[in-house]
Amino acid sequence: MAPIIELRDIHVNYGKIQAVRGVSFELDDGSIVALMGSNGAGKSTILKAIIGLKELSKGEILFAGNQVSGKSTPEMVRMGVALCPEGRRIFPEMTVMKNLIVGAYLRKDEAEIKRQLEEIYEHFPILGERRYQRGGSLSGGEQQMLAIGRALMAGPKLLLLDEPSLGLAPLMVQEVGTIIKNILERGMSIILAEQNALWSLELSQYGFIMETGKIVMQGSYEKLVKNNYIMEAYLGG
Repeated sequence: MAPIIELRDIHVNYGKIQAVRGVSFELDDGSIVALMGSNGAGKSTILKAIIGLKELSKGEILFAGNQVSGKSTPEMVRMGVALCPEGRRIFPEMTVMKNLIVGAYLRKDEAEIKRQLEEIYEHFPILGERRYQRGGSLSGGEQQMLAIGRALMAGPKLLLLDEPSLGLAPLMVQEVGTIIKNILERGMSIILAEQNALWSLELSQYGFIMETGKIVMQGSYEKLVKNNYIMEAYLGG
């Protein structure tokens, strides 16, 4: 079986700055990997490159075995990729329900959109209770649930999560972790980009440590927690 996503020696530039330098990895269908590293390591840029928000300067990306390098963001969403961006980026003046429906803007199957909306309310009961409230009136954790729910409304096969724990209280970080596990159990594939390395690695089958646009180490949870440098630099050991 072909991987759901495969990155082959990708490079991404911001002007003269090399944000991503020669990154290669693949993700099996129905699994999760963590991209870990400090702010500016290149994690978010990789997610943006996958979904078509950033152009590659070199390399290629394959999704479900098909070459997708250079495709637009709407094309990638139609193919089954959704991004939950850093900072949540919800529409504060719109209701919870309208924020969710925005996530399905490329879909035409109204009956399926309605079914998906009810499914989101089942997964996130607080969103169902507050469906007519403004998105901006929700707490930070509830807004993160809304951002994840909005991404799921696109009906993706691959979900890109960019710093979902950022700015959340510890209890809410645990709640988001439970949500990610539930999404994974439904058979979805996930790339989790996080500065909260230990938390993200505990959720993932495999992790990649990034520094200055490159992968400097990779491995399973068991392998990475045994490395003294990784423990001290990234995992709080």
